[in-house]
Amino acid sequence: MGNVIFSALLPIVITFLLGIFAAWRHDFGADQAQSLNKMVMNYALPLTLFAGIMSIAKDSLTEQFTLFIIVLLAMMTAFLATIVIARYVFKRDIMTSALQGLAIGDPAVPFVGVSVLGYLFAKNSAIPIATASITMNVLQVPVTMMLLSYGSSQKKGASQSSPPLPVMSHVIHAFRQPVCWAPVLALVLLLAGIRLPKSLHLSMTLLGQATGGVALFASGIILFYQKIALNLPVITSVVFRNIIVPLALWGILLLTGLPHELVEESVITMAIPVASIVIILAVEYQIAEKEMASTLFVSTVISFITIAGFMLLTMR
Repeated sequence: MGNVIFSALLPIVITFLLGIFAAWRHDFGADQAQSLNKMVMNYALPLTLFAGIMSIAKDSLTEQFTLFIIVLLAMMTAFLATIVIARYVFKRDIMTSALQGLAIGDPAVPFVGVSVLGYLFAKNSAIPIATASITMNVLQVPVTMMLLSYGSSQKKGASQSSPPLPVMSHVIHAFRQPVCWAPVLALVLLLAGIRLPKSLHLSMTLLGQATGGVALFASGIILFYQKIALNLPVITSVVFRNIIVPLALWGILLLTGLPHELVEESVITMAIPVASIVIILAVEYQIAEKEMASTLFVSTVISFITIAGFMLLTMR
């Protein structure tokens, strides 16, 4: 069990550290991290999202509908609740609130889940992986980008004394980005029963496979120049992502009387650390880059312990 967690998470830490090392050697500067991030945002990530959703078996979404709903609701509840609390209780700006919501509500299931969930639950792991991918890419990322666009226009409007743009313009802005419309298109094609030819699928995954590695490498570069921050927002995000959210879900599911296997899989899925999309968006919109890079790094390192703890807590 420990070897599975170690094997799944160690590449993330090493890639992060390689980015830090490359920046330390002055092979890459902060501006080059921006360029790497642009490649990921506009090309690699949309391709991997499109190909990933198109590879989901349509029948799997209906065969285990309860698990699908649990993971979707857990992710969206954590995501939306964090945004509201950060914005209206702690008075954070809307852009940082949106990114913190994504950090807490979006586990890196598409990256880490294949190793951890695949080993623990075999074929059943396809459901939480597919659900997390669809929830993140079709719901959470578009909402986050709308809020980032809205916050960005507010900042520009305040500095230039011009009125803010209408809400619909931010929706249009979000869905003009390949990272938003590509997964939505893939989901529509999937539900319509349209499949990609194998050769086309492989063509998309060639560049798409670079997404996680390049994003983490760029995050390491950013972290070197801005230094790790262990402030209250970072600690709060890590504690909620790694401990509070999966623990709360475990407590709620125990009261429902659902099958133990379903509880196990749902809780372990939600115990997976922060996804790299948070730093991709932070760099793209140049907001809270240090906080998001630190949150991603600390969450991943701590997850060696927290995932093992939830395995011991939930598994028989």
